[in-house]
Amino acid sequence: MIAKFLSRIIFKIYGWHVAGHIPPDLKKSMMIAAPHTSNWDFLFARCAFYLMDVDVRYTIKKEAMVGPLGWLLKKMGALPVDRSRNNSLVSSMVNILNNSERMVIMITPEGTRKYQPRWRKGFYYTALEAKVPIILGYLDYPKKEAGVGPIFYPTGDVEGDIEKIKDFYRTKKGKYPEQGVR
Repeated sequence: MIAKFLSRIIFKIYGWHVAGHIPPDLKKSMMIAAPHTSNWDFLFARCAFYLMDVDVRYTIKKEAMVGPLGWLLKKMGALPVDRSRNNSLVSSMVNILNNSERMVIMITPEGTRKYQPRWRKGFYYTALEAKVPIILGYLDYPKKEAGVGPIFYPTGDVEGDIEKIKDFYRTKKGKYPEQGVR
């Protein structure tokens, strides 16, 4: 696969490595990608998942899915969503998970590359409603490490669970650490 070959080259050039793995018997999950502090995050995360042989999908505005860029984004795992009709992204992701045999949907709970004290909780409600675990994916720039941490099973205690998840991310540093989880 050319994407895996190119990912190896990119990781070698930049000195990055992959850590952790997703158990092969885990068929469906939500994945958090954090800390998200730079446009470079997409490149390193996408390369890491090619190297891990994980078919990670991610949501993107349908307006971005035009022309050659749209074709490329789709090949790289984009799931176009229509946000113009005030529809529920959580319901859409639950439907995607329920109607798939295998699916990992990756999102950035910060929703931006700047510091965000309050995370968006759609990933949590999607996992809870679809009855799937949350995988803690990360980039740690000082270690040049892209990986997956623990698998988290939501309990229904939204605030408590998110605080436990953030505890894990407080040990990871983004490209711009001041913009990461505090």
